[in-house]
Amino acid sequence: MFRINRPRTGSRSYAAAVVAAVTLVVSVAFAAPASAHVEVEAAGARALDRNVTLRFTAATESDTAGITALEVILPDGIVPADVTYAGGPQGWKLTPTAEGYTVSGPAMALGQPAAYAVTVRQLPYLKSLSFKTLQTYADGRVDRWVEPAAPAGEHDAAHGKPAPVLVLEPATPGAKPAATAPDAGAATSAPAAAPAPDAPGEIPGASSRTGAAGESAGGANPALIIGFVVVVVALVGGMWWFRRRRGASRA
Repeated sequence: MFRINRPRTGSRSYAAAVVAAVTLVVSVAFAAPASAHVEVEAAGARALDRNVTLRFTAATESDTAGITALEVILPDGIVPADVTYAGGPQGWKLTPTAEGYTVSGPAMALGQPAAYAVTVRQLPYLKSLSFKTLQTYADGRVDRWVEPAAPAGEHDAAHGKPAPVLVLEPATPGAKPAATAPDAGAATSAPAAAPAPDAPGEIPGASSRTGAAGESAGGANPALIIGFVVVVVALVGGMWWFRRRRGASRA
């Protein structure tokens, strides 16, 4: 006597639900690091390069007001007099400050990022440069992108709002610091200059980049990973119970 096997639609539906739930949790967990941020770019920039254009992009975190200003605190080795404005949003301008500069102007459209560029007279003799940034909106809100970048494998959220970081390649062999104009009261003393590298290689005296705001460090939010595990365990347990109950009803 032949037995007709009926499709186990309930079990298959439950399995499909498990797959859908797991996919949703994973996508949310690993999408979490992609949040608003400030980025800095300068393709192929090397330590001690001269007249380098840095391009900054500041994403928005506000749903109610546009960006009106970006205040930057310059890293060691760059002073406000070394920076000139190379372009940005219409109506925006650069104003030097005691520790760096501010670019500001009419509010950006709601949801629109602010992008601008500056030219630096010469990059310092370092491995990487961190540009702490205060981002101001039309309603007075200020986002402080000033935290250290997250170590590799950790989620940026654990480090607040990381400052944009520019990683520099080793200096060109023979590159030397540019001569700087002496202060008015120190015409007879030459400014100290950083030693120039004799060959490309690791630049001493600076920590290497472990993550960047313009490129968020990899890894998922630990809380979401825990949630993912809980969901998987619950769904697998539910499927086992469902099959056991179904088998008992057929016996």
